[in-house]
Amino acid sequence: MSLKAASLALLALLALTGAHADVRADQVADVVWNYFTQLSSDAKETVDQLQQSEISKQLNTLFQANVQTVNSYASELQKQLILFATELHTRLAEESEKLKQQIHQELQDLRAQLTPFADEVHQQISKNIQELQARLTPYADELRTQVNQNAADLRRQLEPYAQELQAKLKENVDGFQTALTPYADELQQQINRKVEDVKEKLTPYADELKAKIDQSVGDLRKTLAPYTEDAQDKLNRQLEVLSFQMNKNAEELRAKLSEAAEDLRLKLSPYAQELSQKLADDTANLRTSLTPYVDGLSEKIDQQIEEFRQNVAPYGENFNKLLVQKVEEMRQKLGPHAGMAEDHLALLEKDVREKVASFLNAALPTAEQIEN
Repeated sequence: MSLKAASLALLALLALTGAHADVRADQVADVVWNYFTQLSSDAKETVDQLQQSEISKQLNTLFQANVQTVNSYASELQKQLILFATELHTRLAEESEKLKQQIHQELQDLRAQLTPFADEVHQQISKNIQELQARLTPYADELRTQVNQNAADLRRQLEPYAQELQAKLKENVDGFQTALTPYADELQQQINRKVEDVKEKLTPYADELKAKIDQSVGDLRKTLAPYTEDAQDKLNRQLEVLSFQMNKNAEELRAKLSEAAEDLRLKLSPYAQELSQKLADDTANLRTSLTPYVDGLSEKIDQQIEEFRQNVAPYGENFNKLLVQKVEEMRQKLGPHAGMAEDHLALLEKDVREKVASFLNAALPTAEQIEN
């Protein structure tokens, strides 16, 4: 994301936050973190162009353009949030290098503590990886099964609409156009309803996986504790990073599942819309123009559902590999010859997300405040 795009995205979300009380903290945190990391990587002269006064000016313009009714509470929240964001970025910029050096030193101390037990630690983490794989495999299998079942259900539930349309077209009766018109609306409603069903069935997997992640990290802490009696805080810090990264992966899986279902809706909906448009075209050749479209409708729907199934079914296995990779990276970091790690970035991001959530929980208006 470019600096300009990041800043505009942040401003747009800040404006949205001022207008509505239902904005999610993770949405704000995503944009804020991307904005901060982009600022950190840009040249100083570019960053200087986005001082607080300039950001406030842009925000005021955007706020006035996008919010029809700005009450005093929303206006004050707008000011608070932009001040909070800029102050947070300044503090992060100051603390980043300091935290990086601190984590590096802690990791060196932890490695020194573990070196006499290197083989045992390696074996214990390897065992944890095997147990993690054993815990996650059933969920990956279940997710694949659920995706396959959802795809089959979608085909079974949507296919009759195409078949009924074909049957109606073959009936050489007057008024077939009027008889077919409700099918377009029903098809759209069915698509919306069934895609929502898919989302409701798939997204809870993230919560179940988070429980397994917490269990695995807890087991790893207990396993390594006897080897780190004088460095328990340093071990906890590394496990905190691991837990944050793995739980973030679980949230990303939830988002991917939801986005895939929504993408399926976007690909199926045009078929209902196109059918509605064709039926609204009152021409003498309507039956002739409609017949080939209806004949191919079932195949088109099936093609989109199959594409969804093929794309989403492997999500579970890919997620499992990613989590195992995180634990493997942990094992390598604790080895005596490991290089410099960038764990401070994960801790900074965790800090940003917690502070954004805390700020929004305290600052977002209640329904009564919005009305006033």
